[in-house]
Amino acid sequence: MKIDPKTLGKVAVLMGGTSAEREISLMSGTGVLKALQSQGVDAHAFDPAERALDELKRDGFARCFIALHGRHGEDGTVQGALELLGIPYTGSGVMASAIAMDKVMTKRVWIAEGLPTPRYAWLAPDDQARERVRAVPDDLGLPLIVKPPREGSSIGVTKVLGYSQMQEAVALSARYDPDVLCEEFIEGEEVTCPVLGEGSTAQALPVIRIVAPEGAYDYQNKYFTDDVHYLVPSGLPEAEEREIQRIVVAAYRALGCRGWGRADLMIRASDRKPFLLEMNTSPGMTGHSLVPMSAKAAGISYEQLCLQLVAAASLDSPPPAGA
Repeated sequence: MKIDPKTLGKVAVLMGGTSAEREISLMSGTGVLKALQSQGVDAHAFDPAERALDELKRDGFARCFIALHGRHGEDGTVQGALELLGIPYTGSGVMASAIAMDKVMTKRVWIAEGLPTPRYAWLAPDDQARERVRAVPDDLGLPLIVKPPREGSSIGVTKVLGYSQMQEAVALSARYDPDVLCEEFIEGEEVTCPVLGEGSTAQALPVIRIVAPEGAYDYQNKYFTDDVHYLVPSGLPEAEEREIQRIVVAAYRALGCRGWGRADLMIRASDRKPFLLEMNTSPGMTGHSLVPMSAKAAGISYEQLCLQLVAAASLDSPPPAGA
C-alpha cells in the first residue's frame, strides 16, 4: 500500500521522557525522526520531559509516533493524554499499554487464556519480609529471575543462583518498582518475535534468535556492544518458528494490542516448549533494535516500517464526525 507522506500532516516523534529508559528512547526517537523526514514527512522531535503535552495541540500536530519506552510512555499514561487531546498515536491503546507494561498483569491474562508463561511469585511492597523472600526458591526452584514488573531493557534484573542472593536481588528490583516479580528460570534459547497490525489482521514477523555472551543479554549487551548475535532467519525448525509466531499473535491479541509490538520468549531446552516472558508495546528502534531487524528480513526497510506505523496511528475513541 502506497502511503503519501503529505496526507499524514505534522507528526510529533515523542522521545526522551522521564523513565529509566530515557537514553534508549532518545536513540530510538532520533532514528525514527530521520527516517520519517527522509520519506518527506513533516516530522519533529518532541520530548515530554521538556514540554507540556498540550503544546502538541497548540502547535498543530496531527499525529504522534510514540518512541518513548518504559513508564509515562509505554504504560498507557501518554496514550490517555493523547486520547484526551484527540491526537492519533502509534501502537497500542490505553488498556493494552497499561496491562503489557505490568508483567504480573500480563501473566494473569496469558494464564487465563491458556498461553505458556513461566511460573511466578509476586511480592507486593508489604510482602517482602526476609522469611517470605527466602522462601521463594522453595516454590520456583533455582536458578530464578527477580525483576521489576514495570521496567524494561533488563533494568533491575537479577538471575539468582542461590538462596543467599535473594535479599539483594529483591532490594535491587525494589529500587525501580515497589512490587517485585520472581520468575521461574527457563533454561534454553532466547527468541523474540514482532507483530504488526490489529485484531484478526495481526501478523507475526520473522522470529529472531538471540545468542548472548555467557547468556548475559543485559542492558549493556543489548544497546552498547556488538557481542550479541541475532540470527534472522532464526535457524529454528520451520514448525517451531510457526508455533512461536502463532503463540505470539495469540498473546498480542489477548492483551488487545494494536499497531505493533514485540514478544520475548524462552524455548526450554529439555522439551523445546516456548514460554512467553513479556510483550513490548513500544519496542526499541535503535541501531541495535530487533523489530527493524525482523522487518528487514521480511522485506520491510526501516524507513518503510516507520512510515507504515505512523500511517496506522489511531485512537481508542475517535472523536465523533464533525467534532
